[in-house]
Amino acid sequence: MEAEISVVGCQEKNSEDSMFVEMETEENGIDSPRNGSEQGEESDVVFSREGSLVRKELILSGGCCCNVKKLKSRIITTDSEVGKKEKLGHEKKLSRQDRIELGRLFQGAASSHDWELAESLILLADPQTLNDALCITLDSIWFLSTQQELHGITGLIKKIIANGAYDFTRAALRTSFLASCVSACQSRTMSLADTVAVMAQRLHERLQECNGDEVLKAEASAKVQKFTEWALKCIGFHSRCQGNKDRVSHSSVVEIQLQLSAFKTFLDLAGNQLTGKDFTEAFDAACFPLTLFSSSFDPGWATGISATAIQGLLGMLVEGGADNVNQCFLEASRFGSTELVRILLQIAQRNSLDLDVDLALGFASHYCKIGTMECLVEEGNAIAFLGPLMRAAERGCMQVVDWFVKRGCRDMELCLALTAATSSSQVGVAAYLLPCVPQNVLATLSIEILKAAGERSGGSLDGVGFLLCSDFLGDPAATYAVADSIARSDDEAVAPELRSFLREYWSEAAFLDGQRQGQEHYMNLVRILKWGGSPICLRDLPGPLKVAIAYLPLYRECMKAGGCLMSQRLRGQLVEAVRRLGGGVFQEVNQGRELLAVLEHHLPPFLVHTSWLT
Repeated sequence: MEAEISVVGCQEKNSEDSMFVEMETEENGIDSPRNGSEQGEESDVVFSREGSLVRKELILSGGCCCNVKKLKSRIITTDSEVGKKEKLGHEKKLSRQDRIELGRLFQGAASSHDWELAESLILLADPQTLNDALCITLDSIWFLSTQQELHGITGLIKKIIANGAYDFTRAALRTSFLASCVSACQSRTMSLADTVAVMAQRLHERLQECNGDEVLKAEASAKVQKFTEWALKCIGFHSRCQGNKDRVSHSSVVEIQLQLSAFKTFLDLAGNQLTGKDFTEAFDAACFPLTLFSSSFDPGWATGISATAIQGLLGMLVEGGADNVNQCFLEASRFGSTELVRILLQIAQRNSLDLDVDLALGFASHYCKIGTMECLVEEGNAIAFLGPLMRAAERGCMQVVDWFVKRGCRDMELCLALTAATSSSQVGVAAYLLPCVPQNVLATLSIEILKAAGERSGGSLDGVGFLLCSDFLGDPAATYAVADSIARSDDEAVAPELRSFLREYWSEAAFLDGQRQGQEHYMNLVRILKWGGSPICLRDLPGPLKVAIAYLPLYRECMKAGGCLMSQRLRGQLVEAVRRLGGGVFQEVNQGRELLAVLEHHLPPFLVHTSWLT
């Protein structure tokens, strides 16, 4: 899904706690695959530049009243001048300087719970400043701790709306994002200072996993990080106001109920001014930080008090019309945000919503998010193992394959996974899966396994060679027979590359050709011994050295092949070599290693066993 998230900056004034910037709208895009094709519907989530965060001392200082009087006098004078020049009925519009000053004073009044002063400032605000004030006030609800504070803040919200604030969308999106950050920061594992760095790193990793222009992703990363930093500064400011220097205090159940009550009041006052699209985008805004915070959560965070507020918020957004729960669920699964996955499962259950847990399992397994996979199976009841297992086998992701096997897979699922690993030449995974597949299944489907692996091989048949060398049927005669059957088959379903490979190395014809090559090799050696012009008289060398000159390359090739079985071509050459050395004629097809032992017996000891390393 593509979510356009406007981001905000904060500039410091006089101290790290005194921050105020003009609130303006910015937009930028971030690619976030969500649906089955990893490209969901587009959702435009717009935040605005954030408002001031000022110390209580600034609003309570002796100069505050003077500032308010000066501002009020200036605004009245400006209104009077405008009234002379323009017709009545035009809405009030403050200058940029007045808006910044009014916003700073309002922020301070709200933060210090000076409701009377805050209400008096509302009367001076123009529509744009009222919208800013609505955002500032709504952000404060996630730090409520008493019934008195609830009454004061909801009263402010009502008065702001009554006086003309109308940008409910921006307020809902911004406060949803902030509420998510507040809930996430209540995890005891990190300080606020550490959280900024972790969020930046997680955002970078997330964007790297997305497709798109690198320049745009870098710009998106910078802007989202600025907005996130604002949210964390906001949290830090309110935490210090509550006497906590570097951590977010844990809200009690009662306090969380007060906070959710304030948000519900806002939604009731907004009424039909908030559309289904607004609720959908707010839901996305609330989920977004949780995907970035996921690595910092305590195990079981989603079922604790810290997550109660975000659960309540998301629940109200769903009731209001948010229809992207499944999209957020899939994205959370993809990025391994296990605690968010757990929350969304609970919300879906309470609201009778359908979530595609099997597709989510596919996403989680593709990105090797083992913890999320466990959650989807144990709590989401995901049961579709075959697709994710096969894709993991194709990629050679042993950790995911091992997890599925230990969770319990059906025989046919294991067989298909073995075929997938074989087709992509993932020899390590194939070696792991081969003992897991019952022999009767392999015997029944042996031809189909090799045909399917050859058809999907993509040019490399190393996986097919591995199965044959491993004697995957547990019977050399049967393994050779299956290979020969496919090599001689006229079936158009057999990939030409597979047929050629089996004919050249694993067919009866390949065995006979190997014997022929062995005979020619021996005759060439005889000619060299009799008529060679080398100054070294080969006939006078010790027997083991003559054998080494003749057959060391063959020995090394056999050792390199490894496995239980040799290819028919190699076996034919080895049979002929042993026959010439006086070792007799071996008719049984399972005598490959015995043949090699005979050859080793005739080689110099210093060349045996270690020669394959060179």
